Amino acid sequence: MNEVLPQLDELLFSSDVGVSVVLVHVTDTVVQVEARTTTERAACPDCGCWSERIHGSYLRFLRDLPAVGKLVVVSLRVRRFVCAQESCSRRTFAEQVPGLTRRFGRRTERLRSTLISVGLALAGRAGARMANAFEVPVSRNTLLRLIASLPDPVTEPPRVVGVDEYAQRRGRIYGTVLVDVETRRPVDLLPDREASTLAAWLAERPGIEIVCRDRAVFFAEGATRGAPQALQVADRWHLWHNLGEAAEKCVYRHRSCLRFTPAAPGQEQEEVEPAASSPWPTGHRFANAPAPSTPPSTRCWPPATANGPCPGSWG
Repeated sequence: MNEVLPQLDELLFSSDVGVSVVLVHVTDTVVQVEARTTTERAACPDCGCWSERIHGSYLRFLRDLPAVGKLVVVSLRVRRFVCAQESCSRRTFAEQVPGLTRRFGRRTERLRSTLISVGLALAGRAGARMANAFEVPVSRNTLLRLIASLPDPVTEPPRVVGVDEYAQRRGRIYGTVLVDVETRRPVDLLPDREASTLAAWLAERPGIEIVCRDRAVFFAEGATRGAPQALQVADRWHLWHNLGEAAEKCVYRHRSCLRFTPAAPGQEQEEVEPAASSPWPTGHRFANAPAPSTPPSTRCWPPATANGPCPGSWG
């Protein structure tokens, strides 16, 4: 057994973590690894002062990655040191093994990183089912908490930023979402859609060259005050949306200019279903509008009359 333990140290722990395997106990469902730390000193997490004075020791039980379909539990004996700095508010502290443990953690860092990868790939419910498949039972809430604990990724300041509103509670509470247009990734969320809030955010990022924004007045004012050097443009979605609304209103105003095509002689006029008589889908606000009262004989399409073009036509 003494010849096998050094090989287990290299297999279970890297050589620079300062952990030595004492005993391995295998049952039908669990592999329990008893280990201890071997470092001679540790640094205080508050003041950073190194200490070699040991106050005591205790056991930590950490879940590790499964082995041959069995749950692995590391029973690690760690020590508590006395801080040598008299001015430090922390009198004692427990040592942490880099790459293996963290404060108040019940999982090894390699198991934690594996669960985070599963959560990022499959999210909550599907990730929990996948974790149960390789004998690491966790709940969907645990996976979501692990994802939420990740630090925000380091990103470069955007050059082209998109500004629009989002609803926290539709019709009552709105905020501002900012997106990096070049990478198509969200940058930040502002709690409201006030011009002063947007101006303060833009003023902290002088490298912004283009602001692609909604046509709201408060967004225009905030972009002008916060980034006067930036070029303001309207985003493509709002341009198409406004164009569609304008075309819809224009067609509705000129319904009186349209005339029905008479049926060719000798052909039986097919009975038209009521749903096909309207170009708008069922329930549309223009589909339920009353038909124009102008008789077909006085309709002016094409727009040529004795008095000139029809005043309601496009001519």
